[in-house]
Amino acid sequence: MKVYVEGKQVILVGKAWEIRQKLKEYGTHFQYVHEWVSTISNEPKKIIKS
Repeated sequence: MKVYVEGKQVILVGKAWEIRQKLKEYGTHFQYVHEWVSTISNEPKKIIKS
Protein backbone atom coordinates (compact mmCIF):
# COMPACT_ATOMS: atom_id res chain seq x y z
CA MET A 1 0.00 0.00 0.00
CA LYS A 2 1.24 3.48 -0.86
CA VAL A 3 0.00 6.91 0.14
CA TYR A 4 1.13 9.76 -2.11
CA VAL A 5 0.86 13.24 -0.59
CA GLU A 6 1.35 16.30 -2.77
CA GLY A 7 -0.09 19.75 -2.20
CA LYS A 8 -3.77 19.42 -1.44
CA GLN A 9 -4.21 15.92 -2.77
CA VAL A 10 -3.84 12.47 -1.32
CA ILE A 11 -3.59 9.38 -3.53
CA LEU A 12 -4.08 5.96 -1.95
CA VAL A 13 -2.77 3.01 -3.97
CA GLY A 14 -3.35 -0.56 -2.91
CA LYS A 15 -5.94 -3.25 -2.51
CA ALA A 16 -9.44 -2.23 -1.45
CA TRP A 17 -9.12 -3.74 2.02
CA GLU A 18 -5.78 -1.94 2.57
CA ILE A 19 -7.27 1.42 1.59
CA ARG A 20 -10.28 0.89 3.87
CA GLN A 21 -7.97 -0.01 6.75
CA LYS A 22 -5.79 3.07 6.15
CA LEU A 23 -8.85 5.36 5.98
CA LYS A 24 -10.11 3.94 9.28
CA GLU A 25 -6.68 4.59 10.78
CA TYR A 26 -6.69 8.21 9.59
CA GLY A 27 -10.31 8.52 10.75
CA THR A 28 -9.20 8.04 14.34
CA HIS A 29 -6.92 11.09 14.05
CA PHE A 30 -9.09 13.41 11.93
CA GLN A 31 -12.84 13.87 11.89
CA TYR A 32 -13.02 15.37 8.39
CA VAL A 33 -10.97 14.88 5.23
CA HIS A 34 -10.51 18.66 5.07
CA GLU A 35 -8.62 18.56 8.41
CA TRP A 36 -6.38 15.77 7.13
CA VAL A 37 -5.61 17.54 3.84
CA SER A 38 -4.92 20.90 5.52
CA THR A 39 -2.54 19.19 7.94
CA ILE A 40 -0.57 17.39 5.25
CA SER A 41 -0.65 20.25 2.71
CA ASN A 42 1.89 22.13 4.83
CA GLU A 43 4.43 19.34 4.39
CA PRO A 44 6.61 18.77 1.29
CA LYS A 45 5.77 16.03 -1.24
CA LYS A 46 6.25 12.57 0.20
CA ILE A 47 5.44 8.93 -0.33
CA ILE A 48 4.38 6.73 2.57
CA LYS A 49 4.78 2.98 2.13
CA SER A 50 3.00 0.64 4.50
